[in-house]
Amino acid sequence: MTIRTFFRLPVLALCVLLHACGGGGSASTTASPPAPAPSAASTPTPASAPVAASSPGAASNVVVPSTTPNVQPIQVTRTATGTRNMLRTSVTLCVPGTNTCQTIDNIQVDTGSQGLRVLASALDPSIALPLVGGNAGNSVVAECAVLGSGYTWGAVRQADVRLAGQVASTTSVQLIADSAVPAAATDCTQSGLPMLTAANLRGNGILGVGPFTADCGGGCAVSAMPRWYYNCTPTACSASTVAVAQQVTNPIARFSTDNNGVLIELPAVPPEGASTVAGTMTFGIGSQANNGLGAATVLKSNSITGYVSTNFGGSDYGSSFIDSGSNGLFFPSTTLTSCGVWYCPATTQSLSATLSSTTGASAGVSFSVGKSTTLLSSGNYAFSDLAGPASGFFDWGLPFFYGRRVFTALEARPTPAGNGPYYAF
Repeated sequence: MTIRTFFRLPVLALCVLLHACGGGGSASTTASPPAPAPSAASTPTPASAPVAASSPGAASNVVVPSTTPNVQPIQVTRTATGTRNMLRTSVTLCVPGTNTCQTIDNIQVDTGSQGLRVLASALDPSIALPLVGGNAGNSVVAECAVLGSGYTWGAVRQADVRLAGQVASTTSVQLIADSAVPAAATDCTQSGLPMLTAANLRGNGILGVGPFTADCGGGCAVSAMPRWYYNCTPTACSASTVAVAQQVTNPIARFSTDNNGVLIELPAVPPEGASTVAGTMTFGIGSQANNGLGAATVLKSNSITGYVSTNFGGSDYGSSFIDSGSNGLFFPSTTLTSCGVWYCPATTQSLSATLSSTTGASAGVSFSVGKSTTLLSSGNYAFSDLAGPASGFFDWGLPFFYGRRVFTALEARPTPAGNGPYYAF
């Protein structure tokens, strides 16, 4: 996920962490909490050690059919923080195995991360989700999720996550700023702005529906990695290993059907933007009549990082990804004028690039870059031509999704085009 914030004060700089990076927030022209000094953008790196989150199985295109309601409404509208291009939905959390539930609104939809993260302040105290126990009798598991511009911290708990007609039973989620664990570990607090409130997170949570099953994967199962999982007693926390099955998990992976990926569909928006956009998030690929690939081009992605490649302006960017949690298109350019963290050409520029997969398949993409100062001064909140500079990578953020059917296939799960991970559009 890449986060760009348009402040009247110093700007919050770029963040990219694909395989299990949370994120929250986007462009805002309203007053926001003070930001740290901007840091230079850098090429993103895998979030965990180079160990696959799960062992890939043999390629398969046999998909279990489903009749379960699988369409979740999503929208881009005005937010309390004035955030632009923030794709949101509502999520229902239940105490496992019960009907003791709460529906939480203003949850960002993020194909660039894995797992559900919800602010403790948004959850009613009556929804007592069980804690995931640590490796000692009186300990529990906590997590630090680094967002690039900041971090979330909180206990890992288990919940039944309800989306559309699907239920992800007994799924590990992060409860941000949970009082059940001590304050954030020191190495976590050195990761930037604490994203522990709705104002800083710019919402009530993040729903990570990216291409992987768990947010860290095998790396955290075999090594106690800094700024990931922690074993916490009532007074202290230390980095710890956590089995993949207990890590914060992509809810789609826990569905009984329609569990091999997600399709996001948003309508096209005009060059000047739109005040609101409504779309759908459909679970599964090739499991029902409403989630078939059709004529979509399938781009297999790297099984560790989730990256594909983009050729733009004569340069190849091997660290490229399609990310609904990024509020703009972010890429290097030597010709586009910048205004802070956004491009602001005098007139809208029509550009093109080619995305390529690890298997050699490719797809050409045409896109536009508008004048950010004009866009952000309007009353609109959905923009297909909002873009900003990056260094060494290409982030196809939410503007890419407008007017397209975009699939994200889950690792090692069979689809009509073979096992994920891949993108298709």
